[in-house]
Amino acid sequence: MTYKNEYIASTQHPDDFWLEQARNIAWFQSPEKGCQKTDSGYYDWFRGGQLNTSYLALDHHVNNGRGEKTALIYDSPVTQTTQHFTYNELLTDVAQFAGGLSRLGVEKGDRVIIYMPMIPQAAIAMLACARLGAVHSVVFGGFAANELAVRIDDAKPVAIVTASCGIEGSKVLPYKPLVDEALNISEHKPKACILFQREQLTAELNKDTDYDWHTLAENSEPASPVAVDATDPLYILYTSGTTGKPKGVVRDNGGHAVALHYSMGAVYDTSEDDVFWAASDVGWVVGHSYIVYAPLIKGATTVLYEGKPVGTPDAGAFWRMIETHKVNVLFAAPTAFRAIRKADPEGTFLSKYDTSSLRTLFMAGERLDPPTYYWTSEKVGVPVIDHWWQTETGWPICSNPMGLEPMKTKPGSSSVPTPGFNVKVLKGPDAPQAIGEKGAIAIQLPLPPGCLTTIWQDHQRFVDGYLREFEGYYSTGDNGYVDEDGYVFIMGRTDDVINVAGHRLSTGEMEEVLAAHPDIAECSVIGINDALKGQLPVGLVLLKDGVSVDEKALEQDLIQRVRDKIGPVACFKRAIVVNRLPKTRSGKILRKLLRQIAANETVAVPSTIDDPSSVEEIESIMRDKGLVREPAAI
Repeated sequence: MTYKNEYIASTQHPDDFWLEQARNIAWFQSPEKGCQKTDSGYYDWFRGGQLNTSYLALDHHVNNGRGEKTALIYDSPVTQTTQHFTYNELLTDVAQFAGGLSRLGVEKGDRVIIYMPMIPQAAIAMLACARLGAVHSVVFGGFAANELAVRIDDAKPVAIVTASCGIEGSKVLPYKPLVDEALNISEHKPKACILFQREQLTAELNKDTDYDWHTLAENSEPASPVAVDATDPLYILYTSGTTGKPKGVVRDNGGHAVALHYSMGAVYDTSEDDVFWAASDVGWVVGHSYIVYAPLIKGATTVLYEGKPVGTPDAGAFWRMIETHKVNVLFAAPTAFRAIRKADPEGTFLSKYDTSSLRTLFMAGERLDPPTYYWTSEKVGVPVIDHWWQTETGWPICSNPMGLEPMKTKPGSSSVPTPGFNVKVLKGPDAPQAIGEKGAIAIQLPLPPGCLTTIWQDHQRFVDGYLREFEGYYSTGDNGYVDEDGYVFIMGRTDDVINVAGHRLSTGEMEEVLAAHPDIAECSVIGINDALKGQLPVGLVLLKDGVSVDEKALEQDLIQRVRDKIGPVACFKRAIVVNRLPKTRSGKILRKLLRQIAANETVAVPSTIDDPSSVEEIESIMRDKGLVREPAAI
């Protein structure tokens, strides 16, 4: 079937299309209906169907005689460790650890927070939760204790799974003190903490609440997969929101499994005989979808990498991985290749390795700028595919459909809408844009399977944040346009969430940290374009009247506060003292105007501005400080 026929079928007859796709996974009870409206007025998929995601990812392949195939490859240049797990071995470890969780009282519907580095036990813990029908919430190991505490209070887990440490380059990061501090801060107190001891650093256990991973697993009976409804939640994944309070995106079991299985073929052109490597972290949606779940549900080999694109040990790290593990499909963020290009512009390291196994290189998570696209295409010599999706959707909204009908590439575009995603460009509820005209990117409801079903414990926030702007549509929060060939071009965000190296971070959350400083009267955090990270946050701060400070010392203090409260992942490294910020007459800081200045765009000064001269003043300061950068500089 051609892309066009598949897309028409998926958007005009979604029930028939997705029920057909649902037949490709192993259900305990097959669904008879596709999409249905819920009591909340939203939609769910495959109601009445029953399955288990851990069973699909492991038992199904073992039962079909593929138990000795390699399921997971763990490669850690920071510890000089490589491990291979067959489907039999991974199933044994997952069932055993699930038995340990069950022994501690974890049941279907309970929440478990996973705060782990990039080690196999992170994936094992996720699959073990899925096996029991428990809802996991993975928190990126780079987040500070306060961020972890916020998620503990929202998810209310019965248990936390962690490790004694993470490793960033040559630096060992103790995790247990961060977990203990988070538990001290949080109001909710989980019953148990399970800790995996790493030889690089061991942690002392609290005998009342802490359990050693190995001891717990070895003294437990292996758990069988629990049947769950297709509409039951598989996981909660927190993403930054514009209010500063993280949003718990909820993913179901049935739609998730069907969509990911479909995407492995249609988008990534990956079969059960392939080695698929998503160079991400399990703490992000890419890690959930394309390190842990999709490759294993497909029956392929997945790669879990504890390292960096450069520095572990050099700019040849990715090429070594491809040669060593015969990687067929690689998925990474553009930031990775900007870093490689910066360190090795001539591709000298690439020439040292045999990368002939690689068929396709996918990039997502942020804008793929044309210079990075052209450099990577020329050096690697395989199709480089820019595709676009979100934490909320869980799988690609737009991509070159390599498994259906490979299309020509247009640098700067994430190609065409993926089957199932009815993408529109809107400027009002009933006003679709003309071809080539910019507007808000929205997706006509119902969303396809695999997308978020709600925000954890806050469905109204889901409605207000995604469904209210355009009736009958999901608002992506991105703007852009569609050209005459149907290719989608994403131009940027419409809110205050910035994209730092593929990580969505809330500037509002950073503003809260800055505003808490005793010398700060007001502040604004904006994203500026950065050649390596895509965007970087910068704070513009107003001092309280009468306060005199050493601006360099203040900047360092603010940087440390953001690091302590949010974590190094925020990449907050600049804080500039200004005399005033442009505001409306009602006192609202004109953040959009500041973003326009930073992007060197034409500034639209609103009629509601309190003092027009403040615009010229702030622009002069931002240019003087090197904060005005065009996207083309990436």
